[in-house]
Amino acid sequence: MSKFILATGGIICALAVMLGAFAAHGLKSHISPSMITVFQTGVDYQFIHGLALILFGILSHLGYRLKWASIFAMLGVVFFSGSLYLLATTGSKIFGPITPIGGVCFIVSWLIFTISVVKHQSVQTK
Repeated sequence: MSKFILATGGIICALAVMLGAFAAHGLKSHISPSMITVFQTGVDYQFIHGLALILFGILSHLGYRLKWASIFAMLGVVFFSGSLYLLATTGSKIFGPITPIGGVCFIVSWLIFTISVVKHQSVQTK
């Protein structure tokens, strides 16, 4: 599972870089500056949570139980960042109510991470 989490984190980060470049160069002449900002917010959160998945994958390999934290981080990227991308590129306000669902997924992910770290029993070496 940790290999899948690591790979997913890497892909999410790579896509964030590509989407950020697309926003800066490809979208600039097609959507308003305020919608570029909305799109960039999606990119920022996607990148941060891609890095979080890499952290979760490394810690999972060390014995931390972060499967659900990883799943919620992935869902957060889809719902939060995805809805912002759609809102910015289509201008349709219908995607706005989806964004908070993604935000809640991010919060749940970080809370699960925190609980896992607090509950983790470290192995003592002599």
